[in-house]
Amino acid sequence: MQTTTVLTLPVGVATLTASASSETGSVRAVNEDSYLADAPLFVVADGMGGHDRGDVASQTVISVLNDRLPHGSIPTPADVLAAITAANDAVRELTSDDGRRLLSGTTLVGLALAQANQGATTHWMAFNVGDSRIYSWDGRLLQQLSVDHSAVQELVDAGTITLAAARVHPERNVITRAVGAEELVDADVWLLPVAGAQSFLICSDGLTKELSDDTIAALLSTHGVGGQSIADALVNAANRAGGKDNITAIVLESSIEGASLNDERTSARSGLAEHLEETRPRN
Repeated sequence: MQTTTVLTLPVGVATLTASASSETGSVRAVNEDSYLADAPLFVVADGMGGHDRGDVASQTVISVLNDRLPHGSIPTPADVLAAITAANDAVRELTSDDGRRLLSGTTLVGLALAQANQGATTHWMAFNVGDSRIYSWDGRLLQQLSVDHSAVQELVDAGTITLAAARVHPERNVITRAVGAEELVDADVWLLPVAGAQSFLICSDGLTKELSDDTIAALLSTHGVGGQSIADALVNAANRAGGKDNITAIVLESSIEGASLNDERTSARSGLAEHLEETRPRN
């Protein structure tokens, strides 16, 4: 799937092109991943395997976010946070046909265009719960922006294991945060400038556990080759590499006319909440 949306923002006219793809993979029977690629919101949710109806959990999160942050709107950061909280509440309220509360959870990762008030500077508001990821891509360098909320990431941060060891560690599938797991959802949130030409990859771990960052970068650099979308190319490559999990990818290309990246970096935050700048997973 590929869509293009044109929005008029305070920083200029934005053209947002999103390529999205999702597959069950070669092993799983059900696709527990869900996604939404519809400006102002680009998100991936990966339902927790081994729990009650992970597919329903991820679908519920996407539905709540879509309702609260509709197409063409430019929400405030508070609106985005409220939507994530509402999604968490909705997952915790899921019940089975016989009224039993489901033990459900899902990761959540995404980007939303956000501004504090009318006419304020627009930013990308990124958010992450779990081990699904956001990367930036500048045509040469693929850079992970989010930090995994996982048992192996904590070991890597502590210097106990290497990144290479983390890829094969027996606890590599254990996440430490999830939407629906606790009464209060603990999301990493941070702000990025909106300016010029920017590209992002948003994906579930079914992609990153099959493909190295170097392989992903090589595929991104061949954008448009073979007639298939870049998201399809990424997902198909991960499937061919093993496809042991559900695989979802959104590639977002943003082009802003009338704004400069340097101008955005030095502009005032225009009332954006201070706590949104406390979490900056990757610089």
